[in-house]
Amino acid sequence: MSVSKPPPPHSHFAPPPDSSTSSHLSIPPSSSTPSSPAPSRATSSAPRSLPPPSPVKISMQEHFAINVCPGPIMPIPQISDFFPRFHDFPMTPPPPREKKILKEPDFGLNNGGETDGENKEKERKPTEVDRGERQEGADSDDDDETYLGTLEFTLLFDHENNCLHCTIHKAKGLKAMDSNGLADPYVKLHLLPGASKANKLRTKTLKNTLNPVWSETLMYHGITAIDMTTKTLRLCVCDMDRLGRNEFIGEVRVALKKLSKGESKRFKMGLERITQNKDINKETVEQGTPVAEEERGRILVSLCYSPEKSCLLVGIVRCAHLAAMDSNGYSDPFVKIVLQPDMGKKSKYKTTVKKKTLNPEFNEEFVYEVPHDQLAKKTLEISVWDYDLGMSNDFIGGVELGINAKGVRLKHWFECLKHIGKKVEYWHTLTQQGAPPEAPPQ
Repeated sequence: MSVSKPPPPHSHFAPPPDSSTSSHLSIPPSSSTPSSPAPSRATSSAPRSLPPPSPVKISMQEHFAINVCPGPIMPIPQISDFFPRFHDFPMTPPPPREKKILKEPDFGLNNGGETDGENKEKERKPTEVDRGERQEGADSDDDDETYLGTLEFTLLFDHENNCLHCTIHKAKGLKAMDSNGLADPYVKLHLLPGASKANKLRTKTLKNTLNPVWSETLMYHGITAIDMTTKTLRLCVCDMDRLGRNEFIGEVRVALKKLSKGESKRFKMGLERITQNKDINKETVEQGTPVAEEERGRILVSLCYSPEKSCLLVGIVRCAHLAAMDSNGYSDPFVKIVLQPDMGKKSKYKTTVKKKTLNPEFNEEFVYEVPHDQLAKKTLEISVWDYDLGMSNDFIGGVELGINAKGVRLKHWFECLKHIGKKVEYWHTLTQQGAPPEAPPQ
């Protein structure tokens, strides 16, 4: 029993079986073939049933082209669909302006070209005003309206020791200055007028914060009652950059006359960018000679006559706000002491040299063996010098204490003679006294 296989399903690539035409895949019989029975069989079996069509061979490229259809090409979404554009001004003119523009041809036909020119001028003026307002707004955002942060600090004036204590507590909400959205803030202090490296103090730097907490106390030495009425304290908050220049964030200024003796006062002030007082500071420095004398610095001297040893004890405690004599903006100061009339080598003393500072602290004491009755005839000469290796030392300033002195210097000498055995300390302003005589021109 033979089972006949059913014919393959009809394919749209092959011609229908009823068609009498032969398929393009059928091979015609060749006359050169030696066997002749094959065509006779095909002819004999043709009326019975047609041979099954051969399967159509399709290349791989055609197969993927048929079975994989990309479908319609969809538009690519743009960034503007997710982030709409915001404009400072309306993109389309307001309704009243549209009405004027629509009515312009009618007015032009009725009244002539004068109204057209006037309307054009009216249209141009608002645009110029808008541009000016935008520029002013941009400038104000950069300078005035930008929030720079707040600074908290406490000030205390110690009248007995002539010291100004400045405690820097913290800052809050500082402006970001670095690319990471943070800052490396520190605070530096100056006394105005006459800001220089001599009266500059600085806190430590805190990294990567906009709300730094320092809790650091800085001290100004040699602040007198006169300074408290004329000086202004400037506190600047800056951002430190290792590779570039430090950036200025904001500043705060406090007049020292607001402080009372012995009472601490806490401040919480917003940072500002003050640029108008630069010329004022220059004028105040150039106005009077007291400022010029003060720029040379001050020195704290202690005197005490010991009745037990019958000697005068002279203490050089420290100097403050010395003048810069070197090219780096600092000095290498030391102090010379001479008791006149000259008593030989025992009357001349010299302190150690403090390198690269304008506020040196010596705390050195020297002894002069002098009877008390002869001390009234003596004069103590104190001079501050800048040490230079291989060159002549530079004179910074000096002061003389004795009967021929005046003011605080005379008062200091009299109190030493009056209060035997008691140490008396006073701050003295350095002047040109004790300067070496200039060499005559050759």
